Amino acid sequence: MFQNTKCECGHQNPPETLLCESCGKPLMESEESNEPLEMRYDGIARRSQKSNQSLLDKVWSFFSSVKIAIYLILITLIGAAVGTIYPQEKSSEYYLENYGKSGELYDKLGLSTMYDSWWFVGLLVMIGTSLVICSLDRVLPLYRALNKQQIRKHHQFINRQKTVYSGPIEGDTQEWVATLEKHLKKRRYRVHTDGSALLAEKNRFSRWGPYINHIGLIVLLLALLARTIPDWKMEQTIAVRDGETVQIPDTEYYVKNEKFTIEFYQKNELPDRLKDQVRPKLYKTQAVLYKCVSACDLPGIEPKLEQVKAQDIIVNHPMSHKGLTIFQIGYDDVPLLQGVKPIIEDKATGKTYGPFDLPMKNPKTTIEVGPYTLYLKANYMEFALDADGQPVTLSRDPKSPAFIFMIKGPGLNESGEPYMYFPLQKDKERFSQDQINHDLSSKLEVRVEGMENVSFSSYTSYLLIRVDTALTYVWIGLGICMLGLLMGAYWHHRRIWLRIDGGILSLGAHTNKNHFGMRSDVEWALQRMGISVERDALDNGGYNS
Repeated sequence: MFQNTKCECGHQNPPETLLCESCGKPLMESEESNEPLEMRYDGIARRSQKSNQSLLDKVWSFFSSVKIAIYLILITLIGAAVGTIYPQEKSSEYYLENYGKSGELYDKLGLSTMYDSWWFVGLLVMIGTSLVICSLDRVLPLYRALNKQQIRKHHQFINRQKTVYSGPIEGDTQEWVATLEKHLKKRRYRVHTDGSALLAEKNRFSRWGPYINHIGLIVLLLALLARTIPDWKMEQTIAVRDGETVQIPDTEYYVKNEKFTIEFYQKNELPDRLKDQVRPKLYKTQAVLYKCVSACDLPGIEPKLEQVKAQDIIVNHPMSHKGLTIFQIGYDDVPLLQGVKPIIEDKATGKTYGPFDLPMKNPKTTIEVGPYTLYLKANYMEFALDADGQPVTLSRDPKSPAFIFMIKGPGLNESGEPYMYFPLQKDKERFSQDQINHDLSSKLEVRVEGMENVSFSSYTSYLLIRVDTALTYVWIGLGICMLGLLMGAYWHHRRIWLRIDGGILSLGAHTNKNHFGMRSDVEWALQRMGISVERDALDNGGYNS
């Protein structure tokens, strides 16, 4: 166990401290040495510098190493770069189809979800731990050093600064110190005196710049890690046709596409090599954002929506509302069936009933048409049969829509009879609608009379929905980092110590940056006191009259 070191001034210093915390006398060096002192923490030892270290101390020393921190950052940067080779978070089939064997290997190595992988998150945690320990290992000794500054310093401490002066003075000592104090205050120094000793300093706050920068980096890392929290980050693409209202997944919001507009370049606006091409100039979605206020998740019940915002969404001009951002990322000009108004014909009597509204998305579950009641059992946007012959839907777009109803009415079983309806004629023939409905097709028919009862959407707008709650904290962390960088880069901590013994002035000055400016301040102050000295002569060992 190391013992405290007692200085000749009587102060008990912690083990391995290089300079006395009180008077600044070197404790572990020869008194004949004239080399400038190590002033990074005014000689106070850090925990990571202990010789006899426990296991906890060794872990502390590992993470407090700047070299280790740089290695961790470099490894993380390399990993992040590898994660940009191919798109992230796609299906295994996507990598194989688009990038071949290299894409398949990329996916099997777990690089397709690298930013959420345990090892990448672990690297971020290690960097954060290193930042915290590096800061604590240095800021605590620095705080002790600056908080316990003694005005009257030892001669060895003063004479081994980088900027020094020693020489006789004339007149009363107390009056000389008081006059110098006034001059230094004109240079915005904070001055403290103790009889014939003086301590002047300014811009002490700049010493905390690197540690404020560390705090900003820690906030930034925590914000990046917070993006793995559910509901803190979402990025999905939705397709909204003209006039359609679509719920934003996993939220209480709905977005409506009032109208999609696209403008194309005229031939005279394009260069010669592009004149034969059709190039979009501007495309936008006249969007309305709604919030569900009741019946939000009740099947078969129309939710009650309340408008919260209306805005044109243009490329690079998204709609934003309470952390939700909606971007315009693309469009599709393939017409899609939006809705039909079919009728029901009783083939025995020839009577028709209807028409009734049948939208392709979110149809009513119960529809009454004359004496008939239709109960919707299933609907498919793009109808197909799987390998087992079971009906499935291939997409969410109504490319081959199909509906299965249970119909009750005159001439039908009391419990109802199933009826499958394909709105598009090509699908009726392709999937043999009449054969599927068997005897029911001879009793009644559901059909559309005329194209005036069919509505199509000309365009489909593709919108990117992004929720990134952590982004606010990312900007806060970056702002704190910038504040720390500015504090450390544009202000410098300057200190001047002096003592007068028997009419002999001993002066030492130190700054963590810009020693030329420090010597300039000392030269200016001595000249105001009638002492003429060249600036270069103030270097350690350069002047001693």
